[in-house]
Amino acid sequence: MIKINKISRSFVGEHVETLAINNMSLSIEQGEFVSILGPSGCGKSTLLNVLGMLDSIDEGQFTFFDTQVERISEASKAVLRKQYIGFIFQSFNLLDELTVEQNIELPLIYHKVSKQERKQRVEEVMRRVDILHRREHLPAKLSGGQQQRVAIARAIVTKPALILADEPTGNLDSNNSTQVMQLLRQLNQEDGTTILMVTHAPEHVHFGTRVIELLDGQVRTDSAVVKARRGQSKEAVNV
Repeated sequence: MIKINKISRSFVGEHVETLAINNMSLSIEQGEFVSILGPSGCGKSTLLNVLGMLDSIDEGQFTFFDTQVERISEASKAVLRKQYIGFIFQSFNLLDELTVEQNIELPLIYHKVSKQERKQRVEEVMRRVDILHRREHLPAKLSGGQQQRVAIARAIVTKPALILADEPTGNLDSNNSTQVMQLLRQLNQEDGTTILMVTHAPEHVHFGTRVIELLDGQVRTDSAVVKARRGQSKEAVNV
């Protein structure tokens, strides 16, 4: 699905140039659930923005399915994003003036889905993330966990092949964090949705299939998650 080869991305400030991604190479296969770890400033969010085609690379090659991304226009990137990618953010990014139902429906309007199909698909995902009973509420009337479930519903209502999640549990308590992680794992295992998740929570990596640790804009470790038998701890094995 994704292959990056020796990509770099830097940002120039007033007095200094910061190399956020430094000659990085990796591949992501369809159906993987990849957790991306690392300290602040290591390039995690920049990598997610590059893979989501929200940011461009300075050098190297980025292939998404069969498309060489660095060679196409911004308009073509927008088409790929709309067709294949769903985003989940730490800050939820819900529209305050829209209800739960309207927030979830919005991407389908952009996709020009018919009104009847929009209604059906929105109701399906609201049931799936257990937010149907809040359909007429505004975001301000929801808890943090409920807002994130709405954000997940909005991300999956278009049935994307890839979900990019940037600290999806960062603003949640432990109970709501676990519920969100269970939802993401269900999407991966039952729907086959590929998930790339940036996280500061090492305890959440066992929900996925692979862990990539970044340091100074480079891949430090790349490990497969080994699912433990009952009563045993989880662990990762370097690959």
